[in-house]
Amino acid sequence: MEFQVTEQLVALAKQRMEGHAVEGFVRGGGPLKPKLLLIGEAPGENEAIQGKPFVGRAGAELDKSLTSIGLTREDVYMTSPVRSRPYQWKAKKLRSGEVIQKKYNRAPKKEEILAHAPILDYEIAQLDPLLIVTLGNVGLQRLLGKDYKVSEWQGKLIDHPVQRLRDLQSEEFEWTSESYTILPTYHPAAVFYNPKIRTEVEQNWLEIEKYLQQVGL
Repeated sequence: MEFQVTEQLVALAKQRMEGHAVEGFVRGGGPLKPKLLLIGEAPGENEAIQGKPFVGRAGAELDKSLTSIGLTREDVYMTSPVRSRPYQWKAKKLRSGEVIQKKYNRAPKKEEILAHAPILDYEIAQLDPLLIVTLGNVGLQRLLGKDYKVSEWQGKLIDHPVQRLRDLQSEEFEWTSESYTILPTYHPAAVFYNPKIRTEVEQNWLEIEKYLQQVGL
C-alpha cells in the first residue's frame, strides 16, 4: 500500500514557499510499512522536472546501494526536508564565449526547511520507521540539530528523539517523546565530488543491512 501525505499539508507547504527561489514539488514515495525511511536533502533539477525523488545520477547511485543489500525502491520510503528545488541564478560561459544566466542547485535555507517541516513530521509519525537513514547533512541536522555532522556520525546507529515543529503555526522545533533509530550516511551524489568516500558509503550500507537482519527484516 502506497503512503500519501494529506493534501492539506502539501497546500500549506506550497503557500509558505511563495516568494522563495524554488521550483517544482516532489512528494515522498514508498510503502506504508517501509523497511527504511530515507531522508535526503532537497530536489535537484531532474527531480523537480520529473516530480520524483532521487532520479538522474544520484538516483542511480542510490539504486546501487539498495541493490547491494538486497532492497529495491519498492521496499523503502524516500523523502526530504524540502520538497521544492532551491535554486540560484549564476552566470555560465558557453563555448561560444556567450555568458548566460543559469539556475543552479543550492542548499535549502532554514525558512524553507521550516515551511516543509509539517510534511516530514507527518511522515515520520505515521510511518513509525524501524530505521531512518539520513542521506547528507541537511536531513541529519533537520532531525538532530546542527551539532550533528555526517562526516562524524556516518555508519553509526543513533537512538534519539527527533525534532518536530511545536505546531503548524510555530517556527520552533521541539523533541518528540519517542526515540527513533537513525543511521547517517553521505548523500548519493557525494561520491561524484569526493570519490574517496565510496568505501565508507559501501560500509555504511553494510551496517544498514546488518541492522535490518538484527530486527528480523
